[in-house]
Amino acid sequence: MAAKRRVQVFSAGCALCEETVAAVRRIVCGSCEVEVLDMRDAAVAARAKSLGVRTVPAVVIDGGLAACCAGAGPEEAALRAAGVGVPLP
Repeated sequence: MAAKRRVQVFSAGCALCEETVAAVRRIVCGSCEVEVLDMRDAAVAARAKSLGVRTVPAVVIDGGLAACCAGAGPEEAALRAAGVGVPLP
């Protein structure tokens, strides 16, 4: 039997994550094996971090973060520029 494409969805169980899980399940074919991973599990979160996951939902295909999920996520500099941590006058 031929190898299968491994598709992992990193999810926190929110509505957007569930929507992504449903979309992935809808478009996969017989050559794909889908696994949904719960980011509330510390081991899963550590694995996600090692793959470059910064936000959820995120999809990893054959061990690589999908381009659509490679967003930078929140950055301290951007949050400060938007006023977080800056006292109001």
